[in-house]
Amino acid sequence: MSLEIFSTRIHRGRFPRLLGVVVAAGIGLGLAVMGALPANAAVTDWAVVSTITVGSGPSDVAVTPDGKHAYVTNNGGTTVSVIDTATNTVTATIPVGDTPGIVAISPDGTHAYVANNGGTTVSVIDTATNTVTATVTVGLAPGFIAITPDGTHAYVVNFGDNTVSVIDTATNTVTATIAVGVSPTGVAVTPDGKHVYVGSLLDNTVSVIDTATNTVTATIAGGSEPTGVAVSPDGTRAYVANFGDNTVSVIDTATNTITATVLVGVQPYDVAVSPDGKYGYVTNSFDNTVSVINLATNTVTATVPVGSSPYGVTVSPDGTYAYAANLLGTTVSVIALSISPTITSLTAPNGTDTTAYSFQLTATGTATISYSVSSGALPTGVTLDPTTGLI
Repeated sequence: MSLEIFSTRIHRGRFPRLLGVVVAAGIGLGLAVMGALPANAAVTDWAVVSTITVGSGPSDVAVTPDGKHAYVTNNGGTTVSVIDTATNTVTATIPVGDTPGIVAISPDGTHAYVANNGGTTVSVIDTATNTVTATVTVGLAPGFIAITPDGTHAYVVNFGDNTVSVIDTATNTVTATIAVGVSPTGVAVTPDGKHVYVGSLLDNTVSVIDTATNTVTATIAGGSEPTGVAVSPDGTRAYVANFGDNTVSVIDTATNTITATVLVGVQPYDVAVSPDGKYGYVTNSFDNTVSVINLATNTVTATVPVGSSPYGVTVSPDGTYAYAANLLGTTVSVIALSISPTITSLTAPNGTDTTAYSFQLTATGTATISYSVSSGALPTGVTLDPTTGLI
């Protein structure tokens, strides 16, 4: 007779069910099996689980609100790749403008907005048909795009002329042009839609725009060469990647002051915040990594190797995956984000003299789960190894 209780790793949304079979021929057992997170299984196992080939020079990636598709700008060409996130395969390639750099998805998921760095336009993609339905003229060398939570306006930073264009998404026309710092690069909107934060690469500032008046109401002296910007889900913090000094600035949005500076990798470019606000993900373009920041302590808790020169980064709406676009190549790295396992159901029917003993566990999470016997008795001379889970 052999008897095993399996240990495994379960990934949310990928492998939600584990079946463990215990052979008990000739013996009837009455055991209850219990799932537990081992004391030494720290929740720090972020890792690349897939690498997807897209177009040339992918520079940014955005995921639709339903989590089913990711849109990737191929900066080395004139296309956008559409990824089916269930299979991690490219299902469509969409022609857009010259050297597309950044992409943003509307809150309702119906449109993708693509900034064409090599010109003065934004391509508007209908996500139902994956075709360009409008082309909006903005400023010179448009870069990052942020869309207001109500979906009515898109804010586009124009790297080449030190402005932000405001697009009315109902008419696809520019309704305002706002002067900001020198070479604006990153942009993010607060969850209440009242303010926009813009990082300007060449004067080391972050401009704060009041969306009611479309005027700059504050200018924050930031780190060296600020690029990507993200705002926490509760709107209390803005995070700015500083390309020139390998840091992320943490801004208190109530006072518009920097309250912390986090050292990350070399030449950080973009930053994304998890939906629960617990972690920040920063692409380090020079050392080919993503830094994982614990936002409660403002410390780096993990560094994940990805592809060559990661630029844009985003987190799936359910918080289970991060996607990093690797500029010096043709790939997007998919990172599984570590989530504490939650056991949702567990059944352990008794074995008999003629049937095999089995149990079924349903759980979510990515940390290792171990199993132990919590009640019942094993046959004389048989013991459970708590380390391996083997009997």
